[in-house]
Amino acid sequence: MGQTLQSYNIFETANGFAAIAWHSTGITAFRLPASSREATERSLLKRLPHAVAADPPAAVAETIAAARRYFAGEQTDFSDVPVDLGDQAPLFADIYAAVRQLGWGETTTYGGVAKQLGEGPEVARDVGQAMAANPVPLIIPCHRVLAAGGKVGGFSAPGGSDAKMKMLAIEGIDLSPPKAVQAGFAF
Repeated sequence: MGQTLQSYNIFETANGFAAIAWHSTGITAFRLPASSREATERSLLKRLPHAVAADPPAAVAETIAAARRYFAGEQTDFSDVPVDLGDQAPLFADIYAAVRQLGWGETTTYGGVAKQLGEGPEVARDVGQAMAANPVPLIIPCHRVLAAGGKVGGFSAPGGSDAKMKMLAIEGIDLSPPKAVQAGFAF
């Protein structure tokens, strides 16, 4: 079986340089912004070593424009963007489909996704693994899936949990710890 040609494009956003890869049936990879074009390209090519740089076709250019709007703070919806995630375990495919339904500013937990799929709490770990392996973050909004109790949880993108919190802040969700309301006593 021959390899499907994948193309990619590195583009700048308000948060840094992002990358997108595609082939004839949809978006195959997305890299969230990093501080340099080189770091983003290196990260993408680590996963897709045979991809070639190219100018995006119209549909991909529209997704790039939407990603730029997102990182500029504009409410954006990626639910109609065609993706091709390749072969996925059926559970992961179901998890990605469920998470893709989360809208702007809407969050859930790993356990919440498991419950939505009719699974028990033990599947929350699988949800976390699927989010860590998500090849198209932002398009499948894994940043909107939190740990138990609404805690940030992990995030495998550049910047880790801080990047997740910044993305949620773009959507109006503040997960930073509350500021102290009372100063300490001075004796």
